[in-house]
Amino acid sequence: MSGHAAVDEEDELVSPQVSGARANQLALQEAIKELIVDRGLAPGTLLPTEAELMTELGVSRHPLREAIKALEAIGIVEIRHGYGTYVGSLSLSALQAGLAFRSARSMKGDLREIRNLLEVREVLEAGLVSRVLRSYPELDLERLAAAVVEMESAARSGEYAPDADWRFHETLYQSLGNTLVLDLLRVFWTVFNDLDGELPRGEGTPEVTARWHRDIYEALRARDEHALRAAMDEHFRGIRERVAGSVDP
Repeated sequence: MSGHAAVDEEDELVSPQVSGARANQLALQEAIKELIVDRGLAPGTLLPTEAELMTELGVSRHPLREAIKALEAIGIVEIRHGYGTYVGSLSLSALQAGLAFRSARSMKGDLREIRNLLEVREVLEAGLVSRVLRSYPELDLERLAAAVVEMESAARSGEYAPDADWRFHETLYQSLGNTLVLDLLRVFWTVFNDLDGELPRGEGTPEVTARWHRDIYEALRARDEHALRAAMDEHFRGIRERVAGSVDP
């Protein structure tokens, strides 16, 4: 047997430090996450080398690489070939991909998954109404108005303006200073936008969609919480009808 083969065989052996559940991939992934948390490693920070991790975690090369790949898939780490492994930016791309798949599959069935996702989005946005009003001084009303005008202009040609639609929702919640809220809303909005062409139109024509956003904007500008909640509810009622394929009773 060559020396190279001996090294490979040795690499596949689990260190005596590892036993039982610790040798399990899930446990190893948890150990890497704990290392990141315990050391306070921020996104973009270089992780210890592979050799250092093997020694510290008491594992061989193969299970370590499998664990790193699994953590990369969910954004916890980022592999930069030729440079090393870094703490990931923790984006919600994996969540978005999973929700998109579930929603696409739901389109072939009873739309239950899509309705569930819409409910979560509605609860989140409706629950932020009071906070948005409290952050009124930080709101970019001009950007909101511009998005509405762009949607109305496109609607006059019978077209929907998805970029303006997202810009409206993004601007609405940017004043909260909560990037997780924006990231979650972007995921929800993107999943629905990708399915837009497959959902029944209902009354959600471009003109009606633009009007929903105009009503939200006008209520917000007037700082009228009751009107804002009513406009937000009307917006989601329209989407609910499209998902249901019929008018709510």
